[in-house]
Amino acid sequence: MTSRQRFLAACRCAPLARPPVWFMRQAGRWLPEYRALKATRSFVDIVRTPDLATEATLQPLRRFPFDAAILFSDILVVPEALGHPYHFLEGGGGVRLESHVRTAADIDALPPATTIPGNLGYMGEAMRQVRGELGDRTALLGFAGAPWTIATYLAGDGGPAGAGALLALERENPAAFHALMERLADAATACLRVQIDNGADAVQIFDSWAALADSPGDATAYERRSLSWIRRVITALPPGTPVILFAKGVPRHAGAFATSGATVYSADAAASLPALRPLLGPRIALQGNLPPDLLLPENPPETLRAATRALLGSMHATPGHILNLAHGVPPSASLGNAEALFEELAAHDARP
Repeated sequence: MTSRQRFLAACRCAPLARPPVWFMRQAGRWLPEYRALKATRSFVDIVRTPDLATEATLQPLRRFPFDAAILFSDILVVPEALGHPYHFLEGGGGVRLESHVRTAADIDALPPATTIPGNLGYMGEAMRQVRGELGDRTALLGFAGAPWTIATYLAGDGGPAGAGALLALERENPAAFHALMERLADAATACLRVQIDNGADAVQIFDSWAALADSPGDATAYERRSLSWIRRVITALPPGTPVILFAKGVPRHAGAFATSGATVYSADAAASLPALRPLLGPRIALQGNLPPDLLLPENPPETLRAATRALLGSMHATPGHILNLAHGVPPSASLGNAEALFEELAAHDARP
């Protein structure tokens, strides 16, 4: 069985001897070869240059036997394609957009989603290059931000500031909020279509700021502000496309993800994968959810080995598991700890 076959079988919840494995943010910052590349070009330049994006995408697969590659890109390519470029501040100071969307006039000025494929031509070219390098051996993943998460960056560079601006817009002008989310859902769909049409086997939707759409006293808040728009995106994708949904910080809504249309639910660190199975049903695969901090150099490899053994053991009788982290790879992750994970996975594969 090839890595690509293993990954797609897991998405279908087919029984496997071992789960496929890949890491969120596996391409990029934690690899010395990427840091050497980054010393010569900016992050945005690498994303927008197909040859460089292809190189960054393939780097982790040269070191480790990942079953899937994920395109080196960023969720902020959608705001950029809509006329709002982004850049990263020096020293890990976060991201900034050159302009923001906070009023009904700003929303009306956004171009239609039909402009996205042309503006993301570099992404399609990178996908074709990577697909050509991988052939049929390894799965290729594309991704986009969830409409709510993209909106937090457009409104205020993400996080609480961006969410606060969105919540104010929803409160003061519900029609404008609805119009913004509708446009961003269509833009995210167009971004994912670019990747699917150029070789992606599956796509992941990142709702990284999902927790900021939720309200403890409002049972419908997350559905209204985020999940309904994710559902719109998934419904508009080509039938049969495996879709992974990662929604961080909203464990109380896990059962609702069964209605999202997603093929795979990617769990954060707060979730128990075995406990999620009865909530999601047998046809939705589970992805995750090793704590990313276990990859840090201060944690001994045996700690990661033990956590991997425990997670694999807890999911052993459950078809449809993709081994991954609960969030992205930390920038200072230890390559030796990652090697220990793959050694433990190989040992698990060898057991009767």
